[in-house]
Amino acid sequence: MAIVLIGSVLSYVYYLKDKKEQLDSIKRGFCPFCHQKEIEIVDQRSSGCCGPKLITFRCTHCGYENTFSVENGSCGM
Repeated sequence: MAIVLIGSVLSYVYYLKDKKEQLDSIKRGFCPFCHQKEIEIVDQRSSGCCGPKLITFRCTHCGYENTFSVENGSCGM
């Protein structure tokens, strides 16, 4: 049981690290898979001024698509 729990936690940590690396690549303007400057925002959703924003990116070159949760700035400041 402990081995399954440890494996699950390590898998989740690896998943979050991979997601962060993909978002960092997108912030630099490149697709994380084909490395072309063909990445664009296709959808943005927000739950208000203080909640996280869900942003969906798509690469027009290779078809990569992923959604990221990005923190907004502080409300009213």
